[in-house]
Amino acid sequence: MKQHQKEELRSRRDFLRQSACASLGVTGLVNALAQMRLITASMAAGEAGGNYKAIVCLFLGGGNDANNMLVPMGDPTSEEARADYETARGVLALDRTALHALNIPTAAPATPSKAFEKHYGSSFQSLGVHPDAQPLADMFNSGDLAFISNVGTLAYPVPTRDDYVNKTVPLPEQLFSHSNQQTQWQSSIADKPFTSGWGGRVAELLNASYNSGGNVSMSISLDGINSFQVGTAGGVSQYVVNPSGTVSLEGFGTNYSSAYNTAGDPSSGYKDSNTGRRLKAYEDIMKLTHENLLEDQYNKIVQRARDAEGAVGAGITAAAATGVDFDTHFLNAQTKLGDQLKMVSKLIAGCTPLGNNRQVFFVQVGGYDTHQSMLSDHSDLMDELSQALLAFRNTLKDPLLNSFDDVVTFTASDFARTLTPNGENAATDGSDHAWGSHAIVMGGPVKGGDIYGHYPPLKTGNTPGSIDSHSSRGRLIPDTSVDQYSAVLADWFGADSNSIDAIFPNLQRFDDPLNSSTANMQFIAP
Repeated sequence: MKQHQKEELRSRRDFLRQSACASLGVTGLVNALAQMRLITASMAAGEAGGNYKAIVCLFLGGGNDANNMLVPMGDPTSEEARADYETARGVLALDRTALHALNIPTAAPATPSKAFEKHYGSSFQSLGVHPDAQPLADMFNSGDLAFISNVGTLAYPVPTRDDYVNKTVPLPEQLFSHSNQQTQWQSSIADKPFTSGWGGRVAELLNASYNSGGNVSMSISLDGINSFQVGTAGGVSQYVVNPSGTVSLEGFGTNYSSAYNTAGDPSSGYKDSNTGRRLKAYEDIMKLTHENLLEDQYNKIVQRARDAEGAVGAGITAAAATGVDFDTHFLNAQTKLGDQLKMVSKLIAGCTPLGNNRQVFFVQVGGYDTHQSMLSDHSDLMDELSQALLAFRNTLKDPLLNSFDDVVTFTASDFARTLTPNGENAATDGSDHAWGSHAIVMGGPVKGGDIYGHYPPLKTGNTPGSIDSHSSRGRLIPDTSVDQYSAVLADWFGADSNSIDAIFPNLQRFDDPLNSSTANMQFIAP
């Protein structure tokens, strides 16, 4: 391997990382995390957990065509990015006059953006967002939202197109495959088979420090079981909640309305009916102990699930008591994504009964695999995404809740899509699987109104300056790794440098996202 590809020890990488994380095998990772859990649990003894923070992973399943989300909008006769965009995109190119402009800082008194230095030198490029995503531009321009440019799965940095073509650098496994790239985005380990997600590893390391009084899992999913929240040892299991509430036992009515005197409230007592008596009998049986260890453990699992269900129900009740009008905030976001984020906002508003000072949420929507009818389908997706994020932001900013500074929401997707279209018919054709993509981060701690990472050259093939990985389709090599992007989020969430090295065992291969100016990843205020 060439010198510039070798791993380097950085000043903050200490003995723990060297001894416990040097091996990237499954056993090494599990052992490293086990050691860190013991350390963090010891440090947590006798400490108050700390203020509330939540991270929300918003996964766009299928591969978002991010180059039609964040789009060059300058004059193609004078701005390189727009000229290359129009050449590459063909029938998929968006009218630059229909885009919503981003006020990217380019001169004093603001600190000029560093997003263009790597590929465009001192030339700033004008960018906008999709015509159906105006809320994204509005939130960007108000400082509530930022974009992370050209981020993707990497095993090692890939400095040039030649390095990819000549295979001089190890690459992620099964590039351009939906299933593999989804799990690699959610695990941040691109060169090993999937064993755990980085959200799950964060939860396992921080849970003891911050959630000693927790009544529900630190990891809550609004879209079923996922890879992101899988831990290494089952210390923190995922808890699934529907957009309408908890997943209740069947046969007792919605939220046990047919069994409890007051729906969702076990303290109200059981109805004097067969359904009420049946639920009471079931719950009494579940409280019994059993000589058979398997039966006893099964009962304990069911009881924990019922206890968590009660805590979530109490949280939703507490959210309603805040006076926040969730339905009005989400009036223009009555979609699958909007419904998920509305429930997340309720669980944040009602966090006290849940008992956690740190919470990891996962939401997901599909439909982004736009091989056909890309322009029309992507328009609908951008409208859904932008309206849902706007409603979520407005809810968190509601004075009755005032939690925007406590929450960071970030997007991820399988990959971007090819710059070039897969046909010549704008109405029926689309784009195919690619690599480096653009992501969104939103929240009070986010240093919004800027582009982070490095905005890529939109050139294809072996054109000078191209970072097209191969052929001439515009599968752009990422400048920033998922590890770097995710480490900034984990740092804000409370993971110290040693924990970050255990959570992201490949991170030391890349420029430090927290301290290196070359990474341009300081998107969260210290």
